Order: sequence, then C-alpha cells, then structure tokens
Amino acid sequence: MMKTNRLLALLVLTTLTLLPMHAQNKKLFTLEDLNFGGNNYRNLLPQNLWVTWWGDQLMFQDAEEGGTIAATDKGGSTSDSKEETTLRRTRLFDIKEVGSDFRSAYSARYPYPNETLVLLQNSKRRVLYDWQKKQITWSQDTEGEDDASDWNSTSRAVAYVKDHQLCIRTADNQVRQLTHDGSREIVYGKSVHRNEFGIDKGTYWSRDGQQLAFYRMDQTMVEDYPQVNTFEHEATYEPDKYPMAGMNTHQVTIGIYNLTTGKTVYLKTPMGPVSGDSITSPVPVYFTNIAWAPNGETIYIFELNRDQNDCRLVAYDTRTGLRKAELYRETDDKYVEPLHPIEFLPWDEDKFIMQSQRDGYNHLYLYDTKGKLLRQLTSGSWVVQEILGFNTQQKSIIIASNAYHPLHRWLYSVSVKNGKMQALTHDDGVHRAVLSSSGKYLYDKWSSPTRPRCIDLVSTTVSGGSATRTTRLLTAPDPWKDYEQPLFECGTLKAADGVTDLYYRMVKPSDFDPAKKYPTIIYVYGGPHAHNVEASWHWQSRSWETYMAQKGYVLFILDNRGSENRGRDFEQATFRQLGQVEMQDQMKGIDYLKSLPYVDADRIGIHGWSFGGFMTITLMLNHPDVFKVGVAGGPVIDWKWYEVMYGERYMDTPQQNPEGYAKTSLLDKAKNLKGRLQIITGYNDNTVVPQHCLSFLDACVKAGTQPDFFAYPGEEHNMRGHASVHLHERITRYFDDYLK
Repeated sequence: MMKTNRLLALLVLTTLTLLPMHAQNKKLFTLEDLNFGGNNYRNLLPQNLWVTWWGDQLMFQDAEEGGTIAATDKGGSTSDSKEETTLRRTRLFDIKEVGSDFRSAYSARYPYPNETLVLLQNSKRRVLYDWQKKQITWSQDTEGEDDASDWNSTSRAVAYVKDHQLCIRTADNQVRQLTHDGSREIVYGKSVHRNEFGIDKGTYWSRDGQQLAFYRMDQTMVEDYPQVNTFEHEATYEPDKYPMAGMNTHQVTIGIYNLTTGKTVYLKTPMGPVSGDSITSPVPVYFTNIAWAPNGETIYIFELNRDQNDCRLVAYDTRTGLRKAELYRETDDKYVEPLHPIEFLPWDEDKFIMQSQRDGYNHLYLYDTKGKLLRQLTSGSWVVQEILGFNTQQKSIIIASNAYHPLHRWLYSVSVKNGKMQALTHDDGVHRAVLSSSGKYLYDKWSSPTRPRCIDLVSTTVSGGSATRTTRLLTAPDPWKDYEQPLFECGTLKAADGVTDLYYRMVKPSDFDPAKKYPTIIYVYGGPHAHNVEASWHWQSRSWETYMAQKGYVLFILDNRGSENRGRDFEQATFRQLGQVEMQDQMKGIDYLKSLPYVDADRIGIHGWSFGGFMTITLMLNHPDVFKVGVAGGPVIDWKWYEVMYGERYMDTPQQNPEGYAKTSLLDKAKNLKGRLQIITGYNDNTVVPQHCLSFLDACVKAGTQPDFFAYPGEEHNMRGHASVHLHERITRYFDDYLK
C-alpha cells in the first residue's frame, strides 16, 4: 500500500500547476484582504466549523452556539463521496440561561464524557452548567488568573501565577500560595529553556489532579538585555533575561506540590554547570517532557546535557523527589533533541510509547516501566509528526505522519501488538485532527492544493483491512472565487549534494505569459523546525505571495536541507555551520530559475524573516551579483548573540566552534553589499535582540555600504495586529521601488 501511494503522490506532485478561475471583472486583492490583521482578512478565510468533543459527540466550541453538531451516518460513505452530509444542530442550552455575568464566555468545553455538563469561563468565574437540569452545579472564581492558568477536570483545582507567585485555587475556592520568592529572576510555573525541547508551559497535573509538577527557573546568573520602553515621557528600562550562546544560562528545578498534604518536594536532579566554562559536562542542565505515571507515584523527565548530545529518560519518586531509575539513554555525535513526553498505554499502565529519531527518522517505540524495549512500532524513511491518542478498544495508536509522501500529512492507526499501520485518510493533502475521548472517532480538518478546507468525521476502527468510515461535515467553497487568483505550482529539484530531492513552490501572475520576463522574488526561511512547502491549499502559499504575483512578480520558495520533516540527517546537515548548506541549496534554486526563459536574471530579489532574515543577508553578501534587492526581517547577524538552547544545539558554543561562528557571521561581510537591502526589526525584539541589526549597521558604516533600516517601536519579533499590514506594505514598496 505504501509503495503504491508513494508512486501516486509523485505523479500528483510533478510540477502540478493550480490554474486560476478566469472570469470577467474579477476583483484585485489588497493587503487588507490578504494579510493577518487586515480589515477584510477574516472574510477571505475558508469556511470553518469550530467544534470540540463531548465524549464521542461533536459539540460547538463557541459557547453562544450552546449545542451539538451531529453527523447523519448514511451507511458508511467514504471521503470520495461528493454528497454533503446533512448536519443536525441541536441547541442544548442558551448562554443567557447561565447567568447575567455569562452573556459571553471565552469558549465551551465538555470535560466529562458521561455527564451533561459544560465548562464555561469568563474573566470573573468558571462554572459547570448542567443543561439537563438547567442549573449551575459548581462555580469557581477566576480573578487574578493569568493566560496560562491550568485547570484539572478531576480535582477541579486550577494552577496559575499571580505577581510572580505560583498559586492554586481549589475546587472549593480556597487560594493557596505555593511560593513566596518569585520575581522576574525566580520564575515559577512558566515555560523554561526559552520554549525549546517541546516545552510550552510550566505546570503539569497528575491524572487525579492531586499533585502538581511545576518548573522553577533561577535566572539570577543570566545577564540582562537592556530593552527600553519608548512610550513613556522619559524612556524606561525594561530588561529581558537573555542567555547568549557560550554565556551563563539559567538553572531549572522541578517541584511537586501535593494537594492533600499541602507540601512541596523538589526532584533531586543532578545540576550541571550554568556558566559557559565547562559546557561539555555530561551533567544535565535541561529538564523537559514531563510525564506522570498513571498512579501518580512516579514522574518521568528527559534530562539533557548542555552540549545537547547526551539525553536520558529518568524516573523520580514523587513523594521523596529521589531518582528511581534511568530507563533510556541516547547519544549522538551532533545533537539529541527530545521533543515529546512518553505516553502510557491507557489499557496497560506498565507500558509506554516513546518517540525518538535514533534510527534516522522520528518513530514510535514501546517500552515497559523497567526500561526494556519491547518493540519498535513504526519504521521507514518518513517521520511520525504527532500522536493524536489511542483507540482503547482496538489497542491502537492514532498518529499523523508523512509516510504517504514528504509533503502530505495523513492519519494512521498503528497496532500496538504488531505495528501494522492502516491509513485512516485517503485524500491527498494535509490532515490535522482531534480524537474523541474513546479514540473511536476523530474530526479531521484538511486541505489540499485545490481544496481550501474539508472537515470529515472519521472512524478509527479498523476491521479486516477495509477502508474506514468517513462522513463529510463540510466542504468549504473557495473564498477567493470572486478574485483574480495567481498560478500555484509545486515541483522538485536536486540539492547541492546532487542526490537529495528538495521541494519548491512557485507563484505566478494570473495572466502569466511565458514569453515575458518577470522580476522574481525568493521567499526564504530555511531553518530548523519549519517548512514552507506542503500539499495544503495553494501548496501552503503565504498570502503576501498572492499579492506580489498580482503586482507582476514571480515568487519562488524552496525548502532546503536543514528544514523539518525529512529525517535526522536532512536536518543535521547544517550542524556547526548554519546558513552554509542552506545557501548552497538555495543557489541550486537560483540556477533553476535562471534556466527559465521567463525569469529576469537581472531582477532577482529575496525576502525572509528571522532565520529567513539571516538567510536573506547571507545570500546577498555571499552572492552580491545575483540579488538586486533584499528585505530581511528580524535577522540573526552573528550566532554568538543568539540564545543558548537553540544556538548551541546547532552551532555548539563560540568557544568550541570559533571557525563556524566566524564563517557564519555577517559582520565581516558587510563590505560585500551591492544590492539594495532593507533591514526591518521590532524595536523590542526579545527573540533576535536588536543588537544584531544595530551591529550590522555599524559594520556597514565602517565598510561604507548603504543598507536601509526600519524599526517598529514596541513590537517584538513579529508585528502584531494591523502593524502587520503596514509591514507588508513597506516590504512591497521596497521591491516596487528597486526591483520592478
């Protein structure tokens, strides 16, 4: 099945062109239509259904809808059926019934599969409303909670941070302050390690809601980066803690608070050096991917040394904080990057699933709690992209992967018994789904290059290898049908190694004439944990590309080696020399463009943001005769000024890799600038700090070269709200002024 599907996918993806809809008097797009933050942006998004699960029943997520959305099963149709399913909408409650302070609520959640209770919350309180009894059965205050508040459905306690202190509000509305020394330097209950290693929060409840694991981050040894608030009458100092590569980093510990005893214990983790003096020590400094044992007696974390090449899965006793056992160890000559906590089988609390790239691709492994490998469940030259959950009845794991093709994301059932995989989706495209509580169903929101959005209700039950049952809930019409649309293409070319396939997207004007010569813009990112080309709507084209194609440009986007979802070796090809292999691959794209008769080789521009900003300037300075115009947003200029966790993973430290840092730095190459370059940054960027841009401007002054520069006061790494429209108008005007 896999081989056949792969061949089909390759046939589909061989430079497929998406043709526009030609009609008289089509509208032209504006940035207010296309750009996030634009006044008409949301009206041009594909139609959607905002739903969530109540057990195995789909419910509207919007509290004002107050009811279910039920699919009519017509006997097991498949996604190939063109008939729209009739939806039955049943309003179960009216938000106005709940109370005068619930005229609006953030959203509706249904935490108990077998109870007619909806969880509603606003800025004042959180309630459970029984829509059968038409009454509130439980209420809890929410005042003082932050955006990261963490509510547990079993104990009904909520963890939150107020005035730097970690607090818990119990089910009976009693507030317990767990800490007293919190500050901007001693941080509790927040994401640590600058959101690397898959960390996106700072509190973790046990299954029964009686214990709370939380991060404590000591930043006292980390230098302040001097950010400034310019909106006051007299500018004020508002520093960020920013650990730069090779310098001091923060120290993290993990506490466990017991709701019953009222006591906190800290895990007795081995602490590594926090300074850059002995960074190759195997002693761990990064603690990540916290997972609770189902019985709450053990907690599991991945421990990683600062050099990020020695990773261990360790179990700790939650009562004493003592280390119980090391269950797994993985080392690598370059780096190991733990991104996912272990997940216990719902039907066997002595076994868990672990994800690892140790065979070259991210796959699933079945272990027992003694650390014994029972079997590798998935394998092949593709990656598991997400574990969605488990079908407990069939004892299977439901995953998303690109096993079908690197640009497609399909959903699969994987048998825990023998690792047998079966596709749950059969439509080309990118599928993202949420599993019901039993795991028997999922709702699948997906798109393909020619379909803006479809939503399917899919059965995960596999029977005799037959196709799963799929019910179509929505086929969204093209929201751009009244507009003049560009041409979207996708194809492949070889990387600089002459072997590896790279995927590109090209966007052309709607009235494209191959006999004409077009100015061409490269949009680039190129860094880890991202990709630009996939088999979603318009090949994942950014709406700004549509705007520029409308203005007469050709756009070209290539995913070079170093980007995600292609396996460990593909990603690690850039190790210790960020920008170099990526640049070689991007120049293969330039060679391809120059071979096309309609590309004007004298009018090639380039644009990217963040890592893409770094790549923009890297390419312009290393190939100054190729690129006439560039716009670099939030660019890294020298990796020694980037943060410890990300920078040292891919570059080691400046002390370990001075040649690599010197080679990739753009400061000494400022003299090479020939084309027009505009640099844009958020004045308060706390990801790529302003020191990068300002130091490069200084280097240009000394070299006598003339870049242009624009800063957004008060903005961070990305422009928010309507400022994003202003940003893209500025980028557009720069190309119009100097490339067109």
